[in-house]
Amino acid sequence: MSDIKKDHSIGEGTGAVTGAVTGAVVGSAAGPVGSAVGAVVGGVVGAKAGGAVAEAVNPTEYVDHFRSRYQAADYYDDRREWRDYEPAYRHSYEAYNRYPGERFDDIEDKLEREWAETRAESRLAWAEARDAARDGWHYIERRVPGDFDRDGR
Repeated sequence: MSDIKKDHSIGEGTGAVTGAVTGAVVGSAAGPVGSAVGAVVGGVVGAKAGGAVAEAVNPTEYVDHFRSRYQAADYYDDRREWRDYEPAYRHSYEAYNRYPGERFDDIEDKLEREWAETRAESRLAWAEARDAARDGWHYIERRVPGDFDRDGR
């Protein structure tokens, strides 16, 4: 097992921040104490969710999986290269940690808006990157224990 897979700090940290913010917002209905309690509980739950992604999906294996298969995908355009598709897969990996338990279809608008920032040197417009991003999202979803978004994956 690689060292990358053993390091859960990135996944847990991302999950903790997301969970803490969500918990604070939900807890704010109960006032300042509710916000504080919500942030703590949300942070712990979020860290576990982020850690689950880090545990289930080794980033190196994730990239290697798609690098060896992207040219066989239905969405592949032979005028494009790995450097065009890789940012879409990376975008999904990072977004899955930011939006734990969400369905791809429900956050696609957010992912599209973020694409301009995360695409790096990719020549793909979102319309071209969408299917690769969805493919990456579902790859992760199938490996994380549980069916957080209840879509059967």
